[in-house]
Amino acid sequence: MAITILSPAPAHEPARSQYNESDEDMDIDDLPSGHGNTTTNIITPGQIVTSDPQWMRGHGTFADTDSLAIRSTLAGTLQKTNKLLSIVPLRARYTPEIGDLVIGRIVEVQSRRWKVDVAAPLLANLLLSSINLPGGVLRKRTSVDELNIRAFFGEGELLVAEVQSLFQDGSASLHTRSLKYGKLRNGYFMSVAGMGGGAGVVRAKRQIFTVQTRSGGEVDVLLGVNGFIWIAKHVAEKEDVGINRLEEKVGESMYSSQNDEIEPYTRQEIAAVAGSIRILVAGGVKVEEGTVRKAYEAGLELDERERDGEMLDGDRGATVLEMVLAGG
Repeated sequence: MAITILSPAPAHEPARSQYNESDEDMDIDDLPSGHGNTTTNIITPGQIVTSDPQWMRGHGTFADTDSLAIRSTLAGTLQKTNKLLSIVPLRARYTPEIGDLVIGRIVEVQSRRWKVDVAAPLLANLLLSSINLPGGVLRKRTSVDELNIRAFFGEGELLVAEVQSLFQDGSASLHTRSLKYGKLRNGYFMSVAGMGGGAGVVRAKRQIFTVQTRSGGEVDVLLGVNGFIWIAKHVAEKEDVGINRLEEKVGESMYSSQNDEIEPYTRQEIAAVAGSIRILVAGGVKVEEGTVRKAYEAGLELDERERDGEMLDGDRGATVLEMVLAGG
């Protein structure tokens, strides 16, 4: 059989995309003016946000050198604040800010400080001089305190603190010099994801509040801005005292690691509040005092319907979300 050698044919020209970068522009004119207005459309890295020169670029954006258009540097949602455009990431590590209430876990004990995991890129520092010691807050820290540093906080223990200052590398310095801060006991720890534009804990006026449950008494909820949450049996608030009498309230018991006895009904209600928070996170709803209360009350209402023999259609979590969103 004869073999025929054919001359090479030119390569096919690749098909040109009909995609036009001008079509990338986000429709941002429909966003109302004001603070905290965010779209629900997902923006990808490199996508043009707008080519209109009236807009200013904020976090998560950069200016194209050729066309002067504003492009996104990450995946997230568009946020408009007056004429400032920013991109809120879908998920991101917690970025500490001074004054934030955070919940952390001790990961390392050093001579005069603790290293605390607060879900940030770097571990936070809690100095021995930044806590209340039994015997008086104003007394000088001695070598005995340094030797007994594990008697206050040990590895693996949880605490609630406030961000006092920030170092140049972005790590946080914490303090617990308040009667509402300190070691956490008698409760349940949970972590929620999505510290960016997704569902997560938001900064609010109150990060610590009490929920009056149906059968388990009062339950304390601590919403750490870093996404860590603590739900515990209610502890009566301590009376306000002056700084000179603070040692009367700071005893050895505040650093005890022994949990108190918790009634079964209280445990059940703690689990119910935790379940309500999980529903909010799964539905992309911000976690704050108002939404947590609404979700818990919606769960109670659904329990009453089921107890009355009413059959609920669909997923329970979806029904709770609808009731929370309907309530505003």
